[in-house]
Amino acid sequence: MSLEQPDYTVVHREGDVEYRQYDSYLVSETLINDADDFKAAANEGFRRLFRYIAGGNESRSKIAMTAPVQQTRDQGSEKIAMTVPVQQASSDEGWRVAFMLPSKYTLETAPEPRDPRVQVREVPGGLVAALRFSGRYTGKNFAKKKRVLLASIEEQSVKPVGQLQSAMYSAPYMPPFLRRNEVLVEVDRLPATAQAQAPLRQAAAGH
Repeated sequence: MSLEQPDYTVVHREGDVEYRQYDSYLVSETLINDADDFKAAANEGFRRLFRYIAGGNESRSKIAMTAPVQQTRDQGSEKIAMTVPVQQASSDEGWRVAFMLPSKYTLETAPEPRDPRVQVREVPGGLVAALRFSGRYTGKNFAKKKRVLLASIEEQSVKPVGQLQSAMYSAPYMPPFLRRNEVLVEVDRLPATAQAQAPLRQAAAGH
């Protein structure tokens, strides 16, 4: 069975980079500020959030799993980037790990977390540049692809307006060469090379 994913429209492709217009959606998220590295933060964040969706909430509701697991470097700012979701943390920095909540929920109806370290919030819609790749879930791999993404948008005179995000769609048992990983960042506009084209609507299942 396919997992529900954030809904978006691909509005332009520039090489391997997709420019997507995302709809707003809800996430449960947690801040990990005591992890040694990318993977440790992802693992601890996943455990906290999985407990929440597995019934660790005030209504003891079981919440369907979604994709991707999102991870964002937190720089101690009140402004949180459009998640989705990663390297070494210092005392005043950390990683935000997030699960999307199924679209049937609103801020008013989403189960309240019992763990005070887990919060539910709305991610506003926005224009995002995304680079998809396969491979292992390592900080080195994601850092390399983030540099590629930033170089691509800089070449197009497009500016990032949010924090870089890492997104992991596939189960841990999936062979690395079949995994779907992404790095994403919210941007200020489309490249000048963007031509008028019919947007391709991406349904939650089958991205």
